[in-house]
Amino acid sequence: QVQLVESGGGLVQAGGSLRLSCAVSGTVYRLRMGWYRQAPGKQRELVATITSAASTNYADSVKGRFSISRDNAKNTVYLQMNSLKPEDTAVYYCNAFQFMDYWGEGTLVTVSS
Repeated sequence: QVQLVESGGGLVQAGGSLRLSCAVSGTVYRLRMGWYRQAPGKQRELVATITSAASTNYADSVKGRFSISRDNAKNTVYLQMNSLKPEDTAVYYCNAFQFMDYWGEGTLVTVSS
């Protein structure tokens, strides 16, 4: 069974950067990976995805600022977040898909203005 553990969240000021990590108890290249986020009172939304072929996709709101990547040797997926805005404040969840969706517990990112 696939298990995901996120880390790297924290408090940053607007314009700052954070790098989130998702440790995967499986083989990353076999999975389609993604990052989602959920702000208080809002629905969970897609942030970025990376396929087994390393194709990436981003939400319009983060395109040009965020970058998703993977390290197959470490079975880890990353989300580099630059030029953070207060609107980016949310709990960020790592997602993996292999026949079904798997979710981590989430890591909180708070961006102050």
